[in-house]
Amino acid sequence: MPPGVPYIVGNEAAERFSFYGMRSILVVFMTEYMMTAQGLPDHLNDQAATQWFQYYISATYFLPIFGGILADTFFGKFRTIMVLSLVYCAGHAVLALNDTRQGLLAGLSLVALGAGGIKPCVSANVGDQFSKDNEHLLSRVFGWFYFSINFGSTFAMLLIPWLLTHHGPHVAFAIPGVLMFIATVIFWMGRKKFVHAPPGGIRYLKETLNGEGLRILGKLAVIYLIVSVFWALYDQSSSTWVLQAEHLKLHWLWMDWEPSQMQAVNPFLILVLIPVFSYVIYPLIDKVFPLTPLRKISIGFFVVVPSYLIPAWMQWRLDHGSTPSIGWQGLAYVFLTCAEILISITTLEFAYTQAPKRMKSMVMCFYLGSVAFGDFVVGKVAGWMDRAHIGFGVDYYLSFAGAALVAAFVFIVVALLYKPHDFLQDEAPETVSA
Repeated sequence: MPPGVPYIVGNEAAERFSFYGMRSILVVFMTEYMMTAQGLPDHLNDQAATQWFQYYISATYFLPIFGGILADTFFGKFRTIMVLSLVYCAGHAVLALNDTRQGLLAGLSLVALGAGGIKPCVSANVGDQFSKDNEHLLSRVFGWFYFSINFGSTFAMLLIPWLLTHHGPHVAFAIPGVLMFIATVIFWMGRKKFVHAPPGGIRYLKETLNGEGLRILGKLAVIYLIVSVFWALYDQSSSTWVLQAEHLKLHWLWMDWEPSQMQAVNPFLILVLIPVFSYVIYPLIDKVFPLTPLRKISIGFFVVVPSYLIPAWMQWRLDHGSTPSIGWQGLAYVFLTCAEILISITTLEFAYTQAPKRMKSMVMCFYLGSVAFGDFVVGKVAGWMDRAHIGFGVDYYLSFAGAALVAAFVFIVVALLYKPHDFLQDEAPETVSA
C-alpha cells in the first residue's frame, strides 16, 4: 500500500466530520436559530431555508473546477489543498462567531471556496499514489476512502445536532472548525510520504482543451448530467427530509432523535453495506452477468426510486391527521444508501479511470459538477415554491421519484453507447518534498 494513503484517509475522515457536521444543522439553524445583529430572531421559512441550503451545496460542488485548474496547472495538488484548507478553517470560524444572516453568508462562502477547491485535488491525489504495479488495489482504496468519509460523518451527524440543541449554534459550529484544523495538520504531516504529481503548467490547459480532451469531457458530461438527478434526490436528505422529520414522531429505537440526527443513518449504513456490496452482492450479480461500472450506476437509479416513494407516503399521512414514526425515514435511507454505493462510489472511481494523467483533477470537477447541477435545480424549485407559497407536499416527492425512474432508463441507453477507456498513471513519479 502506498505510504501516503493513511494520511489521505485520516485527513478525509476529519474533514468530512467538519463538512457533514456543519451541514447537518444548517437548515435547522436557518429556521430556528438565526438572529439579527440586534439579537432579534431572523428565521427563514422552510422553502427559503431549502433554497439557501441547496445553493450552498451547489456552490461547494461547482467551485472544484477552480481548485482543479489551480492544482493541475499551477501549484500542484498538495499546495492547493493546504492553502484552501486554511480558507476552509476561516469559514468555520466565521460561522462559529457570527449567528446573523450576514455571518452565514460570509461563512458559507469561505467554506464553499475551501471545501469545493480541495475536493477534486484530494480524490485525484488518492489515484496519484498508484502505478501499474499496484493498480489492482485502487478499487479497494477508493472504497476505504469512501469509508473514511462516512466514518467521520456518522459521528458528526449524531453529535453536532445534539450540540446545537443543548449548547447553541456557536459551539455547534465551532467543533467542525476544530476538526477541519486537525484535518489540515494531518495532511501536512504526510507531505514527505505522498507521490507528488507535478502541475502541468499552461501545457495542461492546452492538452485539456484540445480535440482529444474535449472529446473525453464531452463523453463524460452526458453521464454526469444524468447522475445529477441522483444528487438532486440525495442532498435533500439534509434539507426537505429534515424539515419533514420535524413533524414526525421522534421516538424510535428506544431513544428520542433530533430531526437532523436522522441523517447519521446514511453514513452508518455506508459503513455496514460497503463490505456487503463488495464481497457478497457484487460477486453474486457478477455470476449472472458482468457487472461493469456503468451497469452498477444503472441499477442504482432503480434502487433510489423507493427512497422518495416512502417520504411521499409519509407526507400523505401527515396531510390526513396521522403522524408516522421517524423510523420510516430509516427505511428510505436504506434505499438511498444502496443507491449511493451503486452510483456515487462507482462514479468516483470511474471518473478517475476515464481521465488521462494530466486531466485527473479536471475530470473529477466534472464528477462534482453533477452534484452542483442537481442541487442548483432543487434550489431553483424551492425558490419558486417560496414565491408561490407552495409547501413540500406529496406531489413534490413523487415528482423526484419519477425523475429518478426516467433517468434510469435514459442512463441504460447512454451506457450501451459509451465506450470506456481506462487511464492510469504509467508509473508513479518519485516522491518529492512539498
